[in-house]
Amino acid sequence: MARCTAPVRGHRSARSRAECPACGGGGYRSYGGYGGGYGSYSSPSYYSSPVSSGSGRSGGGSGSSTRPRWSKAGSFVSYTPAEVQTLTPIRETVEKQAPRPDLRDIFLCHAWDDRQGAAKQLHDLLEACGVKVWFSEKDVALGTSLLREIDKGLAKSRIGIVLVTPALLSRLKGEGIADKELSVLLARDQLVPVAYGTTFEALRDVSPMLASRSGLTVTADNTMANVAAKLAEVVAL
Repeated sequence: MARCTAPVRGHRSARSRAECPACGGGGYRSYGGYGGGYGSYSSPSYYSSPVSSGSGRSGGGSGSSTRPRWSKAGSFVSYTPAEVQTLTPIRETVEKQAPRPDLRDIFLCHAWDDRQGAAKQLHDLLEACGVKVWFSEKDVALGTSLLREIDKGLAKSRIGIVLVTPALLSRLKGEGIADKELSVLLARDQLVPVAYGTTFEALRDVSPMLASRSGLTVTADNTMANVAAKLAEVVAL
C-alpha cells in the first residue's frame, strides 16, 4: 500500500498533496489531527504549543488547555484559550514596563469586608509565588491618608486586580473607596477582574464597564491558588 509522504515532505501545498502516492488525487486526508491538512494550522502569536489538561496540572477546568508564550518550560500552570486571550494584553503591558524595576507587580483592589478573607487569601497566594503586591492592609500606615496612599499605590503598580465578590458588589452600589479605586483602574489598560463567589453576570448589573473586561473566575476546578499562579506567571519578568 502506498505510504503518505506528509511526515517527511509535508502537505503544505496542493502540489505536494498531488505528488503524494497515498493522498494524491481526490483522496485527501488531514494529517496531524488539525482537520485542515498538515502544516495548515496557524496559532495566534500569544500561543505556544498546546498542552493537555491531564491530572496534576493547575488548570481552569475540563477541556483543552494552551501554554502561552510567557509560560516557562516545565511550568505546571495550564490555561484555557480564553484565559490566554484575556491575559495577553496584560502581559504586553507588563513587558513594556520592564525597564521600571521600582514598580509593584500588582495592585489588589478589594472590598473592605474582604480584607481578612478572600482578599488576604489571594494576597498571600500571590506573594508565595514571588509577586510584589500592593495591599492596603499592609501598605497603608496608621495616621496616613488612605486615599492618598491608594493613589500612590495605583501609580506604582504594573497592573491592577479587582477581586469581585458579593461584598464588592454591595460596596460599589454605595460608591465607597473601592469605587474610587475602580474608577482609576478602569481608565487604564491594566485591569484584570477576578470573580470569586459571584459571576460576571451579577457584576454586569452593578458595573457594566467592569463586567465588559475579560477576567478570571475562581471555581471548584480553577481554584484561588490556580488563579494566583496564572497571575504570577503573567507578571514575571
